[in-house]
Amino acid sequence: MARKGEEWPVIGIDLGTTYSCVAVWRNDRVEIIPNDQGNRTTPSCVAFADSERLIGEAAVNQATKNPSNTIFDAKRLIGRRFSDDNIQDDIKLWPFKVIDGIDSGKDDKPLIVANYMDEEKNFTPEEISAMILSKMKGFAEAFLGGTVKNAIVTVPAYFNDSQRRATKDAGTIAGLNVIRIINEPTAAAMAYGLDTKINQNNVNNKKNVLVFDLGGGTFDVSLVGIDKGEIKVQAVSGDTHLGGVDFDNRMVTEFVKEFKRKHKRDISKNPKALRRLRNASERAKRVLSSTPQTDIEIECLYEGIDFSTKITRARFEKLNMDLFIKCMDTVDGCLVDANMDKSDVHDVVLVGGSSRIPKVQQMLQDLFKGKELCKSVHPDEAVAYGAAIHAAILSGVGTSNKGIVLVDVTPLSLGIEIEGGFMSVVIPRNTIIPTKMNDFYYNSDDNGTSVYFSVYEGERPMVKDNNLLGEFRLSGFPPAPRGATKFDVCFDIDVDGILNVSAVETVTGERKQITIINHHGRLSKEEIETIIEEAEMYKAEDEKHKKMVQAKMALQNYANKIWDALHTGQKLKISSIVKKKLKEAIDETFEWLEEESNSTCDPLEFQEKLDELKDICDHFASKLGL
Repeated sequence: MARKGEEWPVIGIDLGTTYSCVAVWRNDRVEIIPNDQGNRTTPSCVAFADSERLIGEAAVNQATKNPSNTIFDAKRLIGRRFSDDNIQDDIKLWPFKVIDGIDSGKDDKPLIVANYMDEEKNFTPEEISAMILSKMKGFAEAFLGGTVKNAIVTVPAYFNDSQRRATKDAGTIAGLNVIRIINEPTAAAMAYGLDTKINQNNVNNKKNVLVFDLGGGTFDVSLVGIDKGEIKVQAVSGDTHLGGVDFDNRMVTEFVKEFKRKHKRDISKNPKALRRLRNASERAKRVLSSTPQTDIEIECLYEGIDFSTKITRARFEKLNMDLFIKCMDTVDGCLVDANMDKSDVHDVVLVGGSSRIPKVQQMLQDLFKGKELCKSVHPDEAVAYGAAIHAAILSGVGTSNKGIVLVDVTPLSLGIEIEGGFMSVVIPRNTIIPTKMNDFYYNSDDNGTSVYFSVYEGERPMVKDNNLLGEFRLSGFPPAPRGATKFDVCFDIDVDGILNVSAVETVTGERKQITIINHHGRLSKEEIETIIEEAEMYKAEDEKHKKMVQAKMALQNYANKIWDALHTGQKLKISSIVKKKLKEAIDETFEWLEEESNSTCDPLEFQEKLDELKDICDHFASKLGL
């Protein structure tokens, strides 16, 4: 427990695709921290509007009038290649611009383009994510009354090595020490475990729990065993590019076709129309979870043409049925990996906003032969809740969580390329982490004095079908015939699921080690430092803008009070000359405010204007008690 002004130990942050949530362990329980609007989740949205940067609900509120500078779904880009087919599909429906970073020396990294401070800037997905994390950090500090530096950040279980590293980079840029990365469904399992008191030492509490986590942009399934406080992940499966956003996209695509069919107009290239259509689709999706049909009415969607349609739950389900089936296939795959039958699963826990979709729940229930689905944990808050529990365990605070032990697994097989383009697996998927495994390899060329090691992750036998994480060269050993030089290759995965690889030539002891640097364009240390400096600049600009808005509001409020007193019929014991002078001063102030409405005045200018107005009006104002 920290006193006001002191540093709090660790917070838990669920950095979601569409919404984010932050929590802390306090007073021997988890507290979900509200944002500045009093809401317990915050949109993962950043907007650049004229001279200000908006994050969260403020960004969403202006999205329809500023679509090309309102960034959302950045999590779907983090740690990925621009050339990824999924990224290319998303770009077609996003109103903002995403470019290939290859021209900026960022390899195949996607860069988000936005106009800020009258200048076109390229932002990495890590920067956008860092802005959201920084906002969540700010909410926590305001709520706790102290400084927050340490955090546990959650990621989808199926996030690969580069995506995990990129998330850690985002935390660094946000001024957070990310002490641990944990998987979202694992965090949800911890929330479930504490909620059901499974951590008590009772042998009858042993359970197998399937966590079905269908969020805004990612989908995870985890099979978790909970026994006497030990939460052991037995298998994970999922898709880092499947979630509520994809269901929205299906509706947007359908409505674009419908508009073209009805009105012979193509709105697919109009950012403003797409943003409004996306907002309406997302609202319709939520409504369809509780009603069988809903209407969509959008005035002047494009070229003054109104758009009106009806969508039924059946039509929504038909549009997305292949995606729903994909979810169920993933559940089946997870059970196979865990070598477990459906009847061995005691509880199916729903996590993530999209798990509310009735068809998804019905298909899941049918899969488990009518088993009641567990909804005791809040689907939007469970991940942050579990992250806060884990934060408390690492910090050594609290009593309710004593005895809880977390055992996680790696979601993908890891290995190196061998002769013929095959992948030799060193660490199989679903291996408990942290872990360290070795294997021996031999030179494939005669008289070579160096050898390349290419590190991959994936489940296909050929490396061309898997994901290249990085590569390094080991040299300095004497030439020898093919198969005579022996290498000891070690794969070491830490508690965050991040990989380090080393290779040693066994005779000479020549050694080379690599902390996998994502060849897709992971940020370098220098780039991170530069971005941190820019983040401080944004912070200073945000603070300056906040002071400007406060000074402007102070002037506006004072002028409004005087205007109301002059025009609401109060019996004023002032001469007509004084009254005229006051009215002129107020009118002149309103005109000045109107002229400066789109400018970036220094706060001092508003203060000077307020002082001038008070010199004229204060004697009158004091009589009215203003």
